[in-house]
Amino acid sequence: MTECNGQHCSCNRLPSEGEQLHILRLEGLDCADCAARLEKKLAKIAGVERVEVNFGASRLVARHTVGVDEIIRAVEEAGYGAELAEAGQAREEKLLWHDRKLMLTVLSGLFLLAGFSAALLNAPDRVVVGFFLATMLSGGFFVARSALYSVKSLSLDMNVLMSVAAIGAAAIGEWAEGATVVFLFALGNMLQAYSMDKTRRSIRALMELAPREALVRRGGREIKLPVEVIVVGDIVIVKPGEKIAVDGKVVEGVSMVNQAPITGESMPVAKKPGDEVFAGTINEEGALEIAVTRQARDTTLARIVNMVEEAQAQRAPSQQFVDVFAKYYTPAVIAMAVAVTVIPTLALGLPFKPWLERALILLVIACPCALVISTPVSIVSAIGSAARRGVLIKGGAYLEEAGALKVVALDKTGTLTEGRPEVTDVIAVGGHVEMDVLGIAAAVEKRSQHPLALAIIRYAGRTGVTVPDSVEFQSITGKGAGAIINGRPYYIGNPGLFAGLGLDIATVRNIVTGLQNEGKTAMLVGSGDEIMGIIAVADRVRENGGVTVQGLRAAGIQRIVMLTGDNTGTARAIAAELGLDGFKAELLPEDKQRAIKELQGRYGKVAMVGDGINDAPALATANIGIAMGGVGTDTALETADITLMADDLTKLPYAMDLSRRALKIIKQNITFALLVKALFIAGTFWGVTNLWMAVFADTGAALLVIANGLRLMRVDGKAQLKGKKGSGVGEILYDNA
Repeated sequence: MTECNGQHCSCNRLPSEGEQLHILRLEGLDCADCAARLEKKLAKIAGVERVEVNFGASRLVARHTVGVDEIIRAVEEAGYGAELAEAGQAREEKLLWHDRKLMLTVLSGLFLLAGFSAALLNAPDRVVVGFFLATMLSGGFFVARSALYSVKSLSLDMNVLMSVAAIGAAAIGEWAEGATVVFLFALGNMLQAYSMDKTRRSIRALMELAPREALVRRGGREIKLPVEVIVVGDIVIVKPGEKIAVDGKVVEGVSMVNQAPITGESMPVAKKPGDEVFAGTINEEGALEIAVTRQARDTTLARIVNMVEEAQAQRAPSQQFVDVFAKYYTPAVIAMAVAVTVIPTLALGLPFKPWLERALILLVIACPCALVISTPVSIVSAIGSAARRGVLIKGGAYLEEAGALKVVALDKTGTLTEGRPEVTDVIAVGGHVEMDVLGIAAAVEKRSQHPLALAIIRYAGRTGVTVPDSVEFQSITGKGAGAIINGRPYYIGNPGLFAGLGLDIATVRNIVTGLQNEGKTAMLVGSGDEIMGIIAVADRVRENGGVTVQGLRAAGIQRIVMLTGDNTGTARAIAAELGLDGFKAELLPEDKQRAIKELQGRYGKVAMVGDGINDAPALATANIGIAMGGVGTDTALETADITLMADDLTKLPYAMDLSRRALKIIKQNITFALLVKALFIAGTFWGVTNLWMAVFADTGAALLVIANGLRLMRVDGKAQLKGKKGSGVGEILYDNA
């Protein structure tokens, strides 16, 4: 199958003149190998310019000049269902008795039971054979039809192999065995299709979270409109308890909104005018009026679903190995089957029937179903499970890469810390009082937009201190700021600013050093004549920072480090508080990139966790780039390999744990599938297996690897938040001097 390369893929190119672009949903696509063959079959149709079959999402993207009905007919001829994606979203759930494959499989089982019952009751041979023939005709209808179209297109798939095996069994008089083969194969196909559809529906169900209609104010009237006709700029009214149907910004109203469907956050988020809201989230309390910022097809929810489906189509390294292996394995076993039929009879004069039966068994074993599906089912389950919990993984390759990580590097500001500095200490000196120091500092800073200035202004507002008027504000680059208060100049800034004013800073040097060693930024406050006091500001560590570090260790990460542009004292204090293994401070973006390369040289695979913008060079250089808080952030959604949709650091251990489990299950599935094949090939030559046992083992193996992969859907991320605490901060990773 052709991989979709995201935003640069041909499916995102606008159709040329006379060309159409359609997305179809497929039904019954239970085999990755079959999906590849279907893609080749459709590509040969005249007028089909390009076609991509996404097995993970059971989706087909076609660029064509022929009618879409012809493409749908070709899909149905191959034995699968197809309908336009838009129709699929609106279609009601199909009733069981309307599923022809299910009904024919049930009928086949009843005929098989009747056949064995008739044989036990010593019914005439023609009655017994009649029941077994009915079993083969009903259960094998879709198999034979698909086999016929495969032969016409000169491809050899599992339907052809099974058809030959069943016909061969009947030809040598093994009617019971042939009927059992057909029934087991039909039943296995149905169960595989059901299991895969279950995982796919869990992602598509996300789209159902957004209502199909919304209350819109237009021309002074409030009217219900389908979301497809709502345009950017419309005002949508959402009442308490209703789901939000669009992406937009709140223009009126205050409420709590449950964003769990998109971000996985457990607690509702407060929304007020100017805040963003997203389709699929739930308005819990007050009424909101929302200005639409994206059309329905472009909402964050729609983009997440689309990205997840594209991610599920991308081949992981293990899948590439399986594909190459299956490419040579199947023809080799078929050639072996031919040799087993011909050589013993013609060259050695042995009886024909036993060796033909063994050849038929080898044909059944040649079906690589369990092997080929072993990796995709795990990737589909893991990526889908992660998306529902607010973690967007861009593809199987990134999932496997994350599963092999040894080191995680984290940015400080906004990742390990809250990204919002707060005042921690106000210390008065020289006979002054704390309120005077804070009042003067706030008066100087009230015209500044610097984050530290805003922290002081917020703190002054909470404490209720009187802030005098100030004029002639002056920003002193790299040192601080000054202003005139009551006709006298006052300043706030670093010790270098006051040393430049000719003041003796020795009296406060020890206080400043102590605060800096605690990871705080210390600023002196005073006039041109004296130092009045010191204000310390710090970016607080996230409450869940320590739990996250413990969770990463429990998930198997060997080394956790911090890369920051902040000063060494602050970095050391935060690293010690969180029990990190090391840090590097005072870094520019290009320095972080170099630090990642050094970590890769020392420890192997490295993940970088940042905000997706300022840390772009480091995120791109790391083996896995992980962006925080991607909801509503185009840069994070498009550039990061893994995006944590909520601003929730505890999702990081979950992502690491899920990736490791996925890698483990993929290896288990591949090993198990190969082992079953090897045992049955050996058993065939020893004469201890028969045809229906081979089908049962092949189908059973496929169902077992699917069930094993589906376990990833139940990983909830709670257990790995319980881990042992680190041994405290290790060395400063590199010499900052």
